[in-house]
Amino acid sequence: MVISRMSTTTVNNPDCIFCQIATGAIPATVVADDGELMAFPDIHPRAPVHLIIIPKAHVMRSVAEMTDDQTALLGRMIALAKKLAEEKGIADDGYRLVFNVRHHGGQEVDHVHLHLLGGQPLGPLG
Repeated sequence: MVISRMSTTTVNNPDCIFCQIATGAIPATVVADDGELMAFPDIHPRAPVHLIIIPKAHVMRSVAEMTDDQTALLGRMIALAKKLAEEKGIADDGYRLVFNVRHHGGQEVDHVHLHLLGGQPLGPLG
């Protein structure tokens, strides 16, 4: 799969746990890394497959800060989630993609990230 790359000059935030994972300062089991995006298992999984997909650069804290020129990045994150769902064998039965946005939306880390969950019936939200 060929996905166009977005260029960014944003530096990493040394206080951000996801930036530390992206730089290797905090170890993680990396399941995908294309140089710009990275995926690894959630440390508190809510399903048999629960992966976190991040841009390696600290480009925005949440989707709420997204600018028009960052829509392609979020699209690439979703495309990577689809590919990982296929690789993990959960694509045929279904899976959930979640962007939590800010505190009331359940966001715990201020670094935009996408959750991929599957491997069991997830039921309705709420």
